[in-house]
Amino acid sequence: MKAAVVTETGVEIRDVAKPQPKPHEILIRIRAASLNRADLAVAAGNRHGTVGGQGAIVGLECAGEVEAVGADVKDFKPGDRVMSSAAGTYAEYTVTDAGRAHKIPANNMTWEQAACMPVAVQTMHNALVGAGRLKKGESVLIQGASSGVGLLGMQIARHMGASIVMGTSTNDGRRARLKEFGCDLALDSRDPKWPDKVKEATGGKGVDLIVDQVSGGVMNQNMEAAAILGRIVNVGRLGGMKGEFNFDLHALKRIDYIGVTFRTRGPEEVRAIVKAARADLWPAIEAGTLALPIDRTFPLAQAAEALAHMKANAHFGKIVLVTA
Repeated sequence: MKAAVVTETGVEIRDVAKPQPKPHEILIRIRAASLNRADLAVAAGNRHGTVGGQGAIVGLECAGEVEAVGADVKDFKPGDRVMSSAAGTYAEYTVTDAGRAHKIPANNMTWEQAACMPVAVQTMHNALVGAGRLKKGESVLIQGASSGVGLLGMQIARHMGASIVMGTSTNDGRRARLKEFGCDLALDSRDPKWPDKVKEATGGKGVDLIVDQVSGGVMNQNMEAAAILGRIVNVGRLGGMKGEFNFDLHALKRIDYIGVTFRTRGPEEVRAIVKAARADLWPAIEAGTLALPIDRTFPLAQAAEALAHMKANAHFGKIVLVTA
């Protein structure tokens, strides 16, 4: 099969062996695969959890048809249209644990649209509802809201009953579009006064829950913007792996600071997260009220160009690879 493989000279399309499903896995004939920020690190030769390094196939999510199932799989059969998080999805085929996969709703959802959903759905539902313990009527702020995951995060927060949904972006054009995706207050995190605007919007209380995809230099501002007994869930580090941390402010506000990643989660925990997200969100996904914009599509043969487009950070919404 054809796949986008990490080599010493960059990502190249090569012929590799077609994978075979283990007893708990399904084999997916990939029709579309969506790009994620973590793919840039893998493409550069770094590791992301258990994947990465020379010879790795890039990619974390896809949509396609089930071609074969393992002996222990009960919920899927060959021919089912599915979307799933999975390793090595810049390819014609991949295998994944059946507990990670969703059947694509029986509506007009395209392969490209379906491929955009799995990582964003499980990441943001877990960050908001699982780790973040969002309650109806609470306020939410998404740092890095103009990313695909961030755009869906704001929609999920609204769907789950948040009273005020706020989002940040340092790009003026993208920030202006956040309202389309459930944002009540769009903020520029370069503005040193943005925490004051959050407090004003929340009647002086501060925001109940922050989902932070930026980290780095915004940590202390997050705590300034947070309510007493607020929660901050760290899901990404686009602004840097390290930054100043005001321990006294953290203690003064009694903030829960929670780190999450799928890299150290076992299969059973991931299955539970996927199941919980499906229970809360699937009717809205089937109705099309939770959806993501597609910025641009590329053929699989242009995987390197698609990654360059993501690295340039000029996109709004998801970038998608399609197979022939």
